[in-house]
Amino acid sequence: MARIEEQLAGLATLSPARLRAEWRRLNRGQPLTEGLTSSQLARSIAWRLQEKMQGGLSPARVRELDRLAGQLDSDGDLEMAADRSLKPGSQLVRHWHGKAYTVTVIDQGFEFEGQHHSSLTHIARQITGAAWSGPRFFGLTRKVAS
Repeated sequence: MARIEEQLAGLATLSPARLRAEWRRLNRGQPLTEGLTSSQLARSIAWRLQEKMQGGLSPARVRELDRLAGQLDSDGDLEMAADRSLKPGSQLVRHWHGKAYTVTVIDQGFEFEGQHHSSLTHIARQITGAAWSGPRFFGLTRKVAS
């Protein structure tokens, strides 16, 4: 079997018919979704190849993604689970008035623009100039049913 990097690079040279055949080979028994572009097929194949080599998502992560997909389908909106813990090294990105802001989770709080903060709310207020809940601003809280 060729190295994964070579396999991934080779996807760009495959015809649409060959991409469909490769997709079917990798996803035995699963129907091929009609209307996928060559680019989408290549990305799906790349994901599957890497998944086979390095392992896939955990069952819990798959359930969470299924839940979110179903919610998006029915509501057109997403409600993030409240019990998610933020692990050091995670990054929170929020676009505000045309600019992307990135906050890195560290052991004792958050790092934003080179400074340590103990609260996301302080960072949200610094970005917006208004009284915002930090977890809400960064999309970490559940929506309240109205």
